[in-house]
Amino acid sequence: MLLVERSTCDEVLRLKTPNERTTIDGKETAGMENKANGSMDTKSPVENGQLPDPADWAVTDVVNYFKAAGFEEQANAFQDQEIDGKSLLLMTRNDVLTGLSIKLGPALKIYEYHVKPLQTQHLKNNTS
Repeated sequence: MLLVERSTCDEVLRLKTPNERTTIDGKETAGMENKANGSMDTKSPVENGQLPDPADWAVTDVVNYFKAAGFEEQANAFQDQEIDGKSLLLMTRNDVLTGLSIKLGPALKIYEYHVKPLQTQHLKNNTS
C-alpha cells in the first residue's frame, strides 16, 4: 500500500510506503502519523514571500487556505461556521480554541501560525 505525503504546500506530493520513516525536528514518525490530529507542518502558504491578505476571501478561500496548510480535518470547521476572510481577521484566540470545536493542539497551531500572522500582516498593510 502506498501513502501520499505532503510536507508543505509548496512541495510536490510524493508516494511513500507505510514502513518508510520521516524525521521531523529530530523525531522519527512513520507514514502519515504526523497529520492524524493536526499538521506537523506549521509553515504558512505564502504569495511572493508575503502572507496573503484574506480581507476579500470567501468561505471556500479560507477553507482552501487551511487545507493547503495541512489542516484538512480542521478546515471543515471553518466551512461549518461559515468563516470568511473578514471573520477570520476578527477571530480571537478564544474563538479559535473554543468556537470552532477542534482539538486543542491543532487549534493553537492554527491561531499562532496562521490566524495571528494573517491579522498582523493585514494591519501592517492597511495602517500606513
